[in-house]
Amino acid sequence: MPRVARALLPDLAPWKASADFRRLWKSGLISNFGSFLTFVALPVQLKDLTGSAAAVGAVGAVELLPLIVCGLYGGALADALDKRRLIAWTEAGQGVLSALLLLNALLPHPAVWPLYAVAALSSALVSVQRPALDSLWPRIVAHDDMPAAASLNSLRWTVGGVAGPALAGVVVAYAGLGWAYAADLLTFAVSLAYIVRIAPSPASHEASKPSLLAILEGARYAWSRKELLGTYVVDLAAMFLAMPLAVLPFLADELHADWALGLMYATLPAGAMLVSLTSGWASRVHRHGLMVVLSATGWGLAVAAAGICGNVWLVLLFLTVGGGFDMVSGIFRAAMWNQTIPDELRGRLAGIELLSYSVGPQLGQVRAGGMAAWAGVRTSVVSGGLACAGAMGLLALCLPGLMTYDARTNEHAVRMREHRAAAVPTEV
Repeated sequence: MPRVARALLPDLAPWKASADFRRLWKSGLISNFGSFLTFVALPVQLKDLTGSAAAVGAVGAVELLPLIVCGLYGGALADALDKRRLIAWTEAGQGVLSALLLLNALLPHPAVWPLYAVAALSSALVSVQRPALDSLWPRIVAHDDMPAAASLNSLRWTVGGVAGPALAGVVVAYAGLGWAYAADLLTFAVSLAYIVRIAPSPASHEASKPSLLAILEGARYAWSRKELLGTYVVDLAAMFLAMPLAVLPFLADELHADWALGLMYATLPAGAMLVSLTSGWASRVHRHGLMVVLSATGWGLAVAAAGICGNVWLVLLFLTVGGGFDMVSGIFRAAMWNQTIPDELRGRLAGIELLSYSVGPQLGQVRAGGMAAWAGVRTSVVSGGLACAGAMGLLALCLPGLMTYDARTNEHAVRMREHRAAAVPTEV
């Protein structure tokens, strides 16, 4: 039993080998914790001000254009500029936006339009920052440690995702929205203190200057890699069809369980955290593409089950299971990306990846909110989950390169492994 337990525990090799990995991990944990406070507080405030599921779902629409434009250009910036500096400036900008939400919440009559404006600006900053973050990890982690690093990064995200929404539900209900926004502002300040201690990460000598041609170069490379395209399409479809977050406040109302709203938001990251805490097995799996498709199918079925159930505890259970499946997909998608993409293209490909895992949820919010307004909340959740599971079956037939991907034999993974054979993770 002790051997079994040790085999399931997360692989800590990246944490032990790189001080910069530890700093970036801590920064992300703190920042994510605060962001999840706002993640719950903002839709609750919109619901209170408008009473409309469509208005809450519209947050995804206003975030979409900045995400697409800034995500692609942010990828080019990540390849052309110092990644550490880019991350620091965007983190500071996020803190300013939290301060604006706080000021609006403190007004006698808070306005609705600042919520949409901040959501759009925040989407732009996150879209610029994420390619820099995603392309920095492979520089500070050894090649064979990438699956372990992906698991540890997911654990960082899920700890904040569980604690943040659960605490937000209590803070919003008993202390007010202002306290949630204030706590988010504080976490950005602490996170920034960790980021500035990370070693500089200048552009690769082979990197292109940020331009439309540079973005197109990254897109051409992505198009040439059908297994990578498969990961993008699978995640985009799963999130668009089955993401239920926009309707959770209304689902809680239907179940007469307003007290459970914070727990509902916490279930997806809770399931992801359970997977992360037992992710030692991930380093021994090599058929990453197959795992991506199977876990996306499980995600859709779990969401559909949550919509069918009329008992709030069963809803929480199935949402937790769904979060676990989603994290399995995320671990193996990240491993495929980080183990096969050249450093000089990593930022631009990270920008494309950002679209694959962010556009889907944003459009999914619009779909879920619109469907709920037209056909009902439960119908929106159930139909989306079943459509997701069906779509995964079709994609499995259409994406043979993804289904047969093996990290041990894939030509791009082998080339990257050989290229980094003599590399040593940075220690500062």
